[in-house]
Amino acid sequence: MEEQLLNLLMYTIPALVTGAIAYLFFREHMQNEEQRRKYAITKELSKESLPIRLQAYERIALFLERISPNKLLLRVAPISSDKQGYEDLLIKNIEQEFEHNLSQQIYLSNDCWTIVNASKSATIQLIRKAGMSDKIDSASKLREAILNEMLDKPAPSNAGLHYIKKEVGEIW
Repeated sequence: MEEQLLNLLMYTIPALVTGAIAYLFFREHMQNEEQRRKYAITKELSKESLPIRLQAYERIALFLERISPNKLLLRVAPISSDKQGYEDLLIKNIEQEFEHNLSQQIYLSNDCWTIVNASKSATIQLIRKAGMSDKIDSASKLREAILNEMLDKPAPSNAGLHYIKKEVGEIW
């Protein structure tokens, strides 16, 4: 009986070891194959999504350029001499540009979108701040005050443009 048990163990133990080794190799092979498939899918998606992401960055850069006070004031002329009406027109123009590019946020990082929002808000705040002065009583004086403000410091949209350039540089 002992001899039969010993013979059984002599056949069973090598079979179990071989089975365990085969299982481990098969499992490792399946994991590698899964990683290879995921990499191929990611690479293919990246090839298709990169142009779309770059286009989104381009559109947001264009938005930031268009809301830069220097360019905004050149593009949007006052309709009348009413200071409040011109202030509202400038802000409305910024909001329309923003709404037009709102969908681009899905292609940008959260930090980048936050900075774009901050640039927009800072530009609107700059316009409102200039309009609050009692010395300014006409649209042309409002334009002049905003342009004078821009002589002393960079446009709020410059921070957003700088961040976009940095982020696009990281994509490459």
